[in-house]
Formats: sequence, structure tokens, C-alpha cells
Amino acid sequence: MAVRWYQLAVNAHDLPSLARFWCQVLDWRVVFEAEEEIIIASAPDALPGICFVPVVERKTTQNRLHIDLTPDEQAAEVERLLALGARRVDVGQGEDVTWVVLADPEGNEFCVLRPKKTLLD
Repeated sequence: MAVRWYQLAVNAHDLPSLARFWCQVLDWRVVFEAEEEIIIASAPDALPGICFVPVVERKTTQNRLHIDLTPDEQAAEVERLLALGARRVDVGQGEDVTWVVLADPEGNEFCVLRPKKTLLD
């Protein structure tokens, strides 16, 4: 049986706002929008995407799953993300780590790593 990753579902209090934030972060776009879900992706037929689904309650605990980003230049990317509405958070990572932990406008943690080479480099 074959399987492939389709999308990551993210609970959101304000779907349009959170979808716009992540579109700006990833340079993606909204590929589907309805009252009960907004899906973003790099292109309409690209997988995986991120699907934002509504919840009434706000986030209260640390994520058990998070996104890692690897930019060309870490410090500049952190500043760009902070300007978009992210904020720095402490999840117990300590001070001597090579990544920066941020949270999106609804408090979902994500990491900005040092630049990484890909398998294609």
C-alpha cells in the first residue's frame, strides 16, 4: 500500500489571520478557502500543504509537533519573522543552541535553524 503526506492540520482561532501569516513566512498562497478550513501550499497541486481548521479555545500548552525552517541567513530570517508577528519563546532550549524558537501569532512554536545543505547541493 502506498501512502504520501498530504497536509499538516493546524488548529486555529483566527483562520484567515494565521493562514496569512504562514503564507508570508513560506511565500505560499491560499489554495482553498471555506468557512471551516483554509489550505495553503506553494502551488495548487503541491504537497504537502498546511490546513488551518477552527477551534474555539486558544492554545495553552507546548506543541508536540512543530515546523523547522532553514533559511539562507538565520539572523535576517528571524528579524523578518518577528516583523511579521512571530515572537521569541523559551521552551527550555537553553542558551547554547544553534536554532531560534519562535511562536506564530497564535502561539504555535516553530524553529529557525542554521542554513542547511540539501541533498541536491
